[in-house]
Parts: sequence; C-alpha cells; structure tokens
Amino acid sequence: MLSEAEMATNPTSQVEEVLDRLEKEAVPPDSDSLAQIVKQLAQLFRVAEDEVAIMEVARSGRTLRFVVPEKLRQVGSIPLSSTSALAARTARERRSDIINNFSVSRHASVFEGVHLGQRGAEAIQKIMSVPILRGNAVIGVAQICRKGVSTTDAGADFTSKDLSELNGLNQVLGRFLALCREN
Repeated sequence: MLSEAEMATNPTSQVEEVLDRLEKEAVPPDSDSLAQIVKQLAQLFRVAEDEVAIMEVARSGRTLRFVVPEKLRQVGSIPLSSTSALAARTARERRSDIINNFSVSRHASVFEGVHLGQRGAEAIQKIMSVPILRGNAVIGVAQICRKGVSTTDAGADFTSKDLSELNGLNQVLGRFLALCREN
C-alpha cells in the first residue's frame, strides 16, 4: 500500500485518480483529462508527452484507432492486417515488444510525419509496444517511444523492467479505453 506522499508522486496512482474521477462523473475524457493521463504516463517512463500513444481496436475489429495523441485521430487508422505496423503486429500476436533501433527497422511511418509538438524533424528511435487486454480479447495497444535525430540523441534504451511496468498498467489502460469508448 502506498503512503499519501508516494501516491502524490506516483504517476500510476495519479492516472487512477483521474480515471476514478471520470468514472464517478460518468463523463468521457475531454482533452484536459486526456492530457493529464498522458502527462502521468510520460512522467512514469521519462519521455515527452508526444512520445505516448494509446490506440483502441475499432468496433469493426479490423483497425486500430488512435485515442492519444488526439491529433493522430484525424490522420487515419491502422489496419490490423498491416505487415509493416508494429501496433498491428502487437495486437495480432498479443505480444509485447521493445525495439531500441526502431528507426532502422521496417515500419509504417505515416504517423511519424504528423507534427505533434516542437520536435518536428525527430523520428521514433526506440519504442515499447504492448497489447491492452480485457479478458482474452485485445482491446487496444499502448506504445511509449523515444524520439530523436539519432538513436543516441533519443536517450536511454528501454529495458525489460520498463516493458514490465508498461504491461503492469494493463488494467488501468483497459479502464481508460472503456471510458473513451463511451465517447
């Protein structure tokens, strides 16, 4: 059990507090609530807020749709059948992954071209990708990345401990997607 001081500085508990409030108010997350959740996840993994992505499996069951970053919702969706999209592979294979040399691996890069913040020319160099499960069903994918002009510039490699922490957020991320789906 966390002390009050630990809860105040624990990003996971802060995400849960935002979710608790939204569930009590019975309102879907607005842009401010989404930003609070992204901020806490970014803090937890020591990344910038534009390096956090959460996608949900669309109602059709054939595509992934961005929940955050919000700007990517307008760009399009990712077909689950895609052979070049890491998020699609994560959902299909139900497998978590770390790729610390992502920029040299074959991947769909259309979403990287969307300007999300002040770092326009930086590409994803390192990434973690995990399926979000509800029971046996994949309901989404969470990705945390590190961007930069080079692998070195992007910062530290992701570790198995980081991946384990992201996987440990499955229940919280599932609650988050359930709230967003009510939109």
